[in-house]
Amino acid sequence: MALLMEPGAEPLTESEQADLDAIAAIKESAARDYKEQGNQFVRKGRKHFADAVDCYTKAIAQLEPFSSPDAAADASIIFANRAHVNLLLGNRRRALDDCEQAIRLSPSYVKAYYRAAKAAFALDLLPDAASFCRRGLEQDPASEEFKKLLSQVDARQSELERQRAKVAQAIATSKDLAAAMEKRGLKLGKASYQELTGVKKPKLDDQGVLHWPVLLLYPEVMSSDFIEDFSETDTFSPHLDVISFTNYMISPPLPWDENHAYTREAIELYYQAGVGTLMSRSEILQHLLEGTVDSKSLPESLHDVEDEDTGKDRTVASSGEGPGKWIKVKEGTSLQEVLQHKDYIIPGIPVFFVVSRKSTFYNKFKAGNWSLP
Repeated sequence: MALLMEPGAEPLTESEQADLDAIAAIKESAARDYKEQGNQFVRKGRKHFADAVDCYTKAIAQLEPFSSPDAAADASIIFANRAHVNLLLGNRRRALDDCEQAIRLSPSYVKAYYRAAKAAFALDLLPDAASFCRRGLEQDPASEEFKKLLSQVDARQSELERQRAKVAQAIATSKDLAAAMEKRGLKLGKASYQELTGVKKPKLDDQGVLHWPVLLLYPEVMSSDFIEDFSETDTFSPHLDVISFTNYMISPPLPWDENHAYTREAIELYYQAGVGTLMSRSEILQHLLEGTVDSKSLPESLHDVEDEDTGKDRTVASSGEGPGKWIKVKEGTSLQEVLQHKDYIIPGIPVFFVVSRKSTFYNKFKAGNWSLP
């Protein structure tokens, strides 16, 4: 009897062949029934899609090992049907696998190419998606669906190439900035006060000069001013001259300056040295790239930048009591000279504190009886 034959064995008698043909017919009939049940579940809607997939899977099992041309052709259609449902369920990888199997079984089956192209497109496998579209057009040159999808694939590919170029340019710019800061011996620390400044970064001009955004804080009232572009070669005086400090002849006092203490001639500038957390090279690159491109588009290799101080504690504590050393800025000094101070860690961008000799707060500040909130 054919049921007792070893797998792969050839029938020896007409009776055995007849048995095999009968078994094949039964299985093909069962496969058709499961396929039709699957189609019915698809028509019933999404909540029945899992049942449809189960029916298609059972239909495929009935047709294995796809030894006859008819079985292969039928199985190709069922694989493509299961791929269609998996696409609707968002199982794109499974859908693509099914489509590839359908194409292997029936290389002329157009629907399999289209669904394969859709699955590959959804997976961002754009070269594969384009290939499936073109192979489908070979089978059906007039298909508008293939032409439309291929156009979408090409547009997406162009967009990705533009994004990659943008990311590459942003990385190159950030690396140039990082190298410029390292060459100057500048120490960049974790960003502070971003709630006041947003995501602000230095820029390197065509002459290789660094331009910094600079934050001025008034610790007496925790108000602030912001200088968008402070060239490293500039001194402080001209920038302070354009800020609206009290001048009784031409302007009223600042809203919070009730005692009219913050006049141009009375103000002094300080920065805090000896405190902060140094950033590693990779952290500096991440910081400089923040806000320029989508972080998800950055290559993993960006995290592999080597740091000489890997594993070391980068937190710099003050050498004495209190929050660190307050150093007065000489207004005739350039920004670069200040930033190059051996103990100054730039908190993302340069931050300077403005106090007035006319204010009662001045003595408290100078005596070290004040610290950042």
